[in-house]
Amino acid sequence: MSPAWRLADRTLELERPLGVGIVNVTADSMFEGARSETPERAVEDGVRLAEAGFEMLDVGAVAARSGPPLPAREEAGKLIPALDGLTARTDVPLSADTFSGEVARAALAAGAVAINDIGGGPEEMFDLAAETGCGLVLMHIEGAPREDREPRRYDDPVDHLKAWFSVRLESAAKIGVEEEQIALDPGLDFDLSVADDLEVLRRLGELKELGRPLYVSLSRKDFLGAVLAGSWEDRVPASEREWATAAAVALAVTAGADVLRLHDASALQAMKIAAAIEAPKGVEVG
Repeated sequence: MSPAWRLADRTLELERPLGVGIVNVTADSMFEGARSETPERAVEDGVRLAEAGFEMLDVGAVAARSGPPLPAREEAGKLIPALDGLTARTDVPLSADTFSGEVARAALAAGAVAINDIGGGPEEMFDLAAETGCGLVLMHIEGAPREDREPRRYDDPVDHLKAWFSVRLESAAKIGVEEEQIALDPGLDFDLSVADDLEVLRRLGELKELGRPLYVSLSRKDFLGAVLAGSWEDRVPASEREWATAAAVALAVTAGADVLRLHDASALQAMKIAAAIEAPKGVEVG
């Protein structure tokens, strides 16, 4: 059985994979079909995802793609109203997709129960998690978010991730973050080559040796477009990666993914069917 993930207000037992719906209060996210643009639209889009069967929502107001810094006040000005509205209209747990400690604190006050941090777990985020008891997604990254750089070369990307996460988990524990609060995201497309991404997905089970849930964010990612086109430079656009996502999701479930961050109901269906096939006889999967 996968380890449980403790959020600020509940514990997710993760006896089966959990689908997290993506809500972007942005106009420039990599997939144009997930650009809610305004807090009001984000609330409607989030409610629709919850009604489609997503059991958690991840709400962000800064695109992960490269670009200039967004002031915390501007980010919070879009994120907090969306969280307020979703808290009032849904019962599913909400995570805030931010790498700003200031914005993360405001998001928790507005109803988020976890922080999805693509910044690699800076000390201020560990301090906040220790103070509030919120859930924390710790993502592998080798530098600052939203900066273009060539992927590093690793002799073995899975061994590298295991070592990197082990160091970060030790740092979090020293600050006072409980192990149960943390889920691990291998950071597909972040500082990993296409070959690395595929190898990590192939060997997700090895990352489970770290004892934490695996949070896999692969929906419509660039590496899928590169595989489809046979080239990174000519990669298929995000709008044409729906079924590539569904295939990758199904295989990620069989490899050990616990939480999958997704755009589409089709990917959610793939996750549920793969989980039902993988479930031991007699285990409830519906």
